[in-house]
Amino acid sequence: MTDVSISPAPSGDPLTVSVEVGCDAQRAWQAFISPAAITAWNFASPEWCCPRAENDLRVGGAFSYRMEAKDGSMGFDFAGTFTELVPHRRLRYALGDSREVVVEFIDLPGGRTEVRQSFTPDATFPPEQQRAGWQAILENYKKFVEPGG
Repeated sequence: MTDVSISPAPSGDPLTVSVEVGCDAQRAWQAFISPAAITAWNFASPEWCCPRAENDLRVGGAFSYRMEAKDGSMGFDFAGTFTELVPHRRLRYALGDSREVVVEFIDLPGGRTEVRQSFTPDATFPPEQQRAGWQAILENYKKFVEPGG
């Protein structure tokens, strides 16, 4: 298996992706931080999977999510350190390559929640490709977290 390498240099202004989910912020938060849930939704296409997710959910705690092509041809560890935790509201983490990610859980009418991720793009892939990949992962998350998912 070939591990994908991502450039350590951040590139450009933060990109933002979001979804509205049909559940409250508490359920949305749990599905976003639970390792068992993460392995069910954390991949951008059906050809990929997330066979392992580990996290130490505290400021200064580390996380690592293994992402792999199902055919075993390539994979990588998406890893970093939590820098802010406001349960059911905001999660912030730093990636090992000096990039930052902020995830917000915004209450909407009718018991819905907007989950919004802003992230510093890497210098390896075009920003629109990165935005599309992160959005695809959030769409999988939405399918998982909504009732019947």
